Amino acid sequence: MKGHPPPSPRKLEETGLEPGFLLDHMIRSIYRLGPETPSEIAAALRLATPIVDGLIEEARAARLLQTLGVRSGSVAAEMRYELSEAGRAWALDSLRQTEYVGPAPVPLAQFVAQVARQSIRTETIDRARLSEVLAGLTLPERVTGAVGPAANSASSMLLYGPPGNGKSSIAKAICAAFRDAVFIPHAIELDRQVITLFDATVHRVVPLARQGEGGLRLTLGFDKRYQVCRRPVVVTGGELTIDMLDLSFNATTHIYEAPLQLKAAGGVFVIDDFGRQREQPQALINRWIIPLERGVDYLTLQTGRKLEAPFDTLVIFSTNIPPRQLVDDAALRRIRHKIEVGRPNREDFIRILVEACRRRSVPPEEEGIAFLLAELYGEGGADFAAYHPEFLLDQLAAISAYEGVEPRLTPALLRRAWGNLFTSA
Repeated sequence: MKGHPPPSPRKLEETGLEPGFLLDHMIRSIYRLGPETPSEIAAALRLATPIVDGLIEEARAARLLQTLGVRSGSVAAEMRYELSEAGRAWALDSLRQTEYVGPAPVPLAQFVAQVARQSIRTETIDRARLSEVLAGLTLPERVTGAVGPAANSASSMLLYGPPGNGKSSIAKAICAAFRDAVFIPHAIELDRQVITLFDATVHRVVPLARQGEGGLRLTLGFDKRYQVCRRPVVVTGGELTIDMLDLSFNATTHIYEAPLQLKAAGGVFVIDDFGRQREQPQALINRWIIPLERGVDYLTLQTGRKLEAPFDTLVIFSTNIPPRQLVDDAALRRIRHKIEVGRPNREDFIRILVEACRRRSVPPEEEGIAFLLAELYGEGGADFAAYHPEFLLDQLAAISAYEGVEPRLTPALLRRAWGNLFTSA
């Protein structure tokens, strides 16, 4: 990581949140989570203890908190607090406005500033890094030479071509190539509305024990309302709908959930099987036009208030369908990098097969390879595909185990494996 931690707020005004909002949030969190001491409350809210001390004094002055004494006679023991009758009533009233409790949210403006500091554009993927993550793939230089600049553009790319030739694997490799850590807030606040952002299915937390690795040097001074994570990766497929790209509002809890592209801020958003979604491809592209061109997205709260959200994301479209059958020329023009991932030629196919045999400890016998190329591919007129070697070796292993023989590239075993590669109708 280049080192852009959000500064830790030491005073209430540095949180960027209204005092009344924070007081409500503390009272709700005490009611739901049960912390008693200032340090426990500070840990629950992820705020500095001096800020919490000020909120506690305000709550006591308003008779929302009452003291319980200390847990022990130790000089270092902390005073314990609980909600008064008025405090419980206050909490219940506040919960009707929003049920969000726990880590205090980060104001939208602070989040926007943090995204800019840790932009995906600040991390460069060089040839050595790309070669490392693509090591398991056999690709022509034409493809690898195009993927690197596309990844560094931090804008958009379209991987297209026939199925089974590595498009999804390339997208996965690009995601793995980004290694910086970033700071992801648990939630964002705007107009006292809370939008949850941190998602454990998207954001990979960097364990504290590893936060000294890879150039990541942190002290206790960063804002604990954020989690330290690897750059986020969101992968969607046929399930993607336009609704998933808008704020989701829970009418029961009155909490918003951030859309997928906001969770991917500072990272990568992969749309696999583009064109297989229920939504029309043109409609999905139209939804992305402004974010792709301007680097901002516009979302709407239930109140009608529009918010300008950062769109700092590398978007990767992957499809088996010819691009011009999906969207019009204007849409294609807005996708900055278009990379065809075609079928391997004969030489590349042999290299893929030999490498697959090596990984599985199957001898890459010339007789078997010659039979496969001349007889099986030659007879059926089938085209090469990058996934065929692994598929055939999977079948060959299963047949060999059943027959109780060593897996070998024999004509007999290859022909039986070949029978499962295609259908007759």
